[in-house]
Amino acid sequence: MDIRELRYFAAVYRERNLTAAAKRCFISQPSISAAITNLEAELGTTLFIRHKKGMAPTESAAQFHGIARKIIDEADAARNLFRKPATKQALTLGLLRTLDQARTIALLKPLTGNADLALRLVGAGQKADARIVARTMIAPGEHFIPLWSERYVAALPPSHPLTLKETLRTSDFAGVPMIDRCHCEQQEFFKRTAPPRKPVAIAESEEWAMALVAAGVGVAIVPEGVARGNPDVAVRAIDVDVTRQVGLAYPSAHPSSDALKAFIASLPRQASSRRTSSRKMKRASPSSPRPGP
Repeated sequence: MDIRELRYFAAVYRERNLTAAAKRCFISQPSISAAITNLEAELGTTLFIRHKKGMAPTESAAQFHGIARKIIDEADAARNLFRKPATKQALTLGLLRTLDQARTIALLKPLTGNADLALRLVGAGQKADARIVARTMIAPGEHFIPLWSERYVAALPPSHPLTLKETLRTSDFAGVPMIDRCHCEQQEFFKRTAPPRKPVAIAESEEWAMALVAAGVGVAIVPEGVARGNPDVAVRAIDVDVTRQVGLAYPSAHPSSDALKAFIASLPRQASSRRTSSRKMKRASPSSPRPGP
């Protein structure tokens, strides 16, 4: 095995999908598939179960992942040990506080791995070269590159009675203790479309909101990425058709820096965002409440 095969394995383990892993590693899907097959043959074990929706890691993969990740990190550390100091390019990014952590980490990883780049992260409202924000937060004179769209869902304590339903209606939240979030850009919309709210707490961060839900304090309406992967909360769809589009906003009034240009070039674009939006609008009934632009 070589370090490239370990990197490919780590990418497939993270993405659970060959196509997504190949894009992350900038190689073809057959190449990454062949690398996984070679690695399985060398280790003498099956690392992934192939199915229609992607790649499911086996127990062997879970055991091997920690070892592979350590080897990759040590190899990167060794490579950076003797790099000569260079004049670093600076890049300041403003981040929306309610971003999907997994997606955000995937975007920032190439930047943090660039030894020639000085990365600085600030809040979405602070001065920055570019901002990763919701489309509704674009300022005048900013370009916007769509990165992903996500719906809003209900995060509930696992034993909550509403978990017995697959999809929740706004009427289901009547009288239900709710956890409001300080940084929810759709908060006013939900106040208009839902029955009278019964807020029992206001969370200042996404982690705190999920902790309060897990503790049984109440229910929170959150972007799907906030609740995804949290084993301590139950997630249910809501019948209010609300999604948000997240992307990179940057000023169009002055030329971008080389660092920003390189970052933009590396971004995974949201495919066919306009066609997807159009299809959603056609499927929605005339009476369906819609979010702001």
